[in-house]
Amino acid sequence: MKGWMYILECADGSYYTGSTNNLDLRLAQHQNGEGANHTKKRLPIKLVYFEEYQRIDEAFNREKQVQGWSREKKEALINGNLNDLHHLAECTNNTHYKNYKNENI
Repeated sequence: MKGWMYILECADGSYYTGSTNNLDLRLAQHQNGEGANHTKKRLPIKLVYFEEYQRIDEAFNREKQVQGWSREKKEALINGNLNDLHHLAECTNNTHYKNYKNENI
């Protein structure tokens, strides 16, 4: 069964990431306040991005991956700036090996 990972932009500018096996139905549910708590409090919503998968579990796994991303990284995906994704994924934490090593040379 096919699946979709999707990103919605809510009326307050926040993003909601989800997955479904029926994109049209799920969007209608969100728009009618029958979707997730996050979206029903922030109507109306707008579909800003989606990816289609051959299986719903693949879409669900992608949903969980993208949910963990920063707003900046989600916007790079939405805007098609795929070259920025790798850079935005880099760890800038001082405890990260690469940063610790460079600061303590």
